[in-house]
Amino acid sequence: MVLFSEDHIQETKRRGRIEVICGSMFSGKTEELIRRLKRAKFAKQRVEIYKPAIDTCYSEADVVFHDSHSIASTPIDSSASILLFTSEIDVVGIDETQFFDTGLIDVCNQLANNGVRVIVAGLDMDFRGAPFGPMPGLCAIADEVSKVHAICVKCGQLASFSHHTVKNDKQVLLGETAEYEPLCRECYSQAIKEDQGASDN
Repeated sequence: MVLFSEDHIQETKRRGRIEVICGSMFSGKTEELIRRLKRAKFAKQRVEIYKPAIDTCYSEADVVFHDSHSIASTPIDSSASILLFTSEIDVVGIDETQFFDTGLIDVCNQLANNGVRVIVAGLDMDFRGAPFGPMPGLCAIADEVSKVHAICVKCGQLASFSHHTVKNDKQVLLGETAEYEPLCRECYSQAIKEDQGASDN
């Protein structure tokens, strides 16, 4: 008699679900997304990976780690485009999910209801600490939510917040990863107070 692990069953039996990987900048979201997708490929599943066309930080077509490792992906302009590419697909991966329109929530629901395993990764908060794009809605409907953490550059504790290191009110600084730093809640609160003090002077 052959016994299969829970992971093996999950990755070989077609059953729709939504998995969300969220966290701050530099927390390993994309790394965890790619790890899961590679396991699905190893299990002989048909996998497709998407990213927003706006995200050209490291590459126009690849999903790329901060350490320059990459995996091929399809850049798309809107969430609805995903449905055009996903026939006969077992697993869909979506990176930088926060940049997509809120229609992505319905797209992911539709895919999961059709038996597709959907794995999304993205920032759950912007630099102001506010919920980012479709991520809150995706967390609400997900079958599983994994919050990953960076390390606070100020104190070494687990970091959940992305702080701008430059004076800029834009929600997103595309391609400017050097202008973000991961901070824990306490250090983030202190940094915001210092930012406000500097702007008052």
